[in-house]
Amino acid sequence: MKFIIQKDHLVQSVQDVMKAITSRTTIPILTGIKIVASEEGVTLTGSDSDISIESFIPKEENDQEIVEIQQTGSIVLQAKFFSEIVKKLPTNQVEIVVDNLQTTIRSGKSEFNLNGLDSEEYPHLPQIWEQNSIKVPTDLLKNIIKQTVFAVSTSETRPVLTGVNWKIENNDLICIATDSHRLALRKAKIEAAAEQSFNIVIPGKSLNELNRILDDHDEPVEIFVTENQILFKTKHILFFSRLLEGNYPDTNRLIPTESKTDIVVNSKEFLQSIDRASLLAREGRNNVVKFSTMGENVIEISSFTPEIGKVMEELVSESISGEELKISFSAKFMMDALKVLEGSEVKISFTGAMRPFVIHPTNDDSTLQLILPVRTY
Repeated sequence: MKFIIQKDHLVQSVQDVMKAITSRTTIPILTGIKIVASEEGVTLTGSDSDISIESFIPKEENDQEIVEIQQTGSIVLQAKFFSEIVKKLPTNQVEIVVDNLQTTIRSGKSEFNLNGLDSEEYPHLPQIWEQNSIKVPTDLLKNIIKQTVFAVSTSETRPVLTGVNWKIENNDLICIATDSHRLALRKAKIEAAAEQSFNIVIPGKSLNELNRILDDHDEPVEIFVTENQILFKTKHILFFSRLLEGNYPDTNRLIPTESKTDIVVNSKEFLQSIDRASLLAREGRNNVVKFSTMGENVIEISSFTPEIGKVMEELVSESISGEELKISFSAKFMMDALKVLEGSEVKISFTGAMRPFVIHPTNDDSTLQLILPVRTY
């Protein structure tokens, strides 16, 4: 195998596939990056058997030559060393030559020799029949992930809750994440075949890694689903993830359909106010803050930790309707929710001091956050 490649393209591809590689794998060859040179270009693959990422570098793009293939072939190189070497090469032209698993990497006056592994030993990527695809614009997909994935559970006691539940019904994509103390929901209209429907759970870790790879643009990502795998396909990247097994709990009944107290607040002011209140709550039980309505559209936000001190702040809301309310909740959960909601105002709907409450943008029904209160009063 022998080819000459532009360094910046190689570095970008290596960074993308490195997101799937872990040193904690039980299969030694998976600590490597598989490199394949074909007539069309160079393909890099990284995998930890849960996530697999394949990045393709074409021979030319926009009439510019990126790779000159002199001899096709393949090799697996230690990811840790190869990625560090590539980043630090002195010039923008990199020559890679493989002879009997011995790999030479040349750039300018610098030359590295690495021992490679036989690419035939590298596990094959999952086979996914490319039919029944759905298409989601990249910027929308990034938004959906951002607004849900933070609410997945970090505890392995219920593995299915460490993922985000994706459902497709009638061209609606519904994404839900919950750790049983809070819930994030996002709906979006998408392109799908009329009869298409699925109900799957994608690991939160996979979605986080996918989000880091996707660029901000509106080109669509094609998504293919099989029984235990999902494939996200962009122009030059294939991102495979295994799906989580088990039935995701039915969360519909958790979301209240009516409310006793509705409050509309400026989301930025509210977020900053909760942030300040949490400063003295951090040492306490899960940084709990207290929230109460005071009349005249005024809200009081406070926090008290006996050994540290207390903080109290009044905030004028846009409107308050319904019953008076005193409630306590996790400042962290509230801040997480407010950070991902778009729009300058949010509406918070309460159904009582010990019932879950809902936060959503005032002008948008496609997204909501739900939080369970904490008993302190």
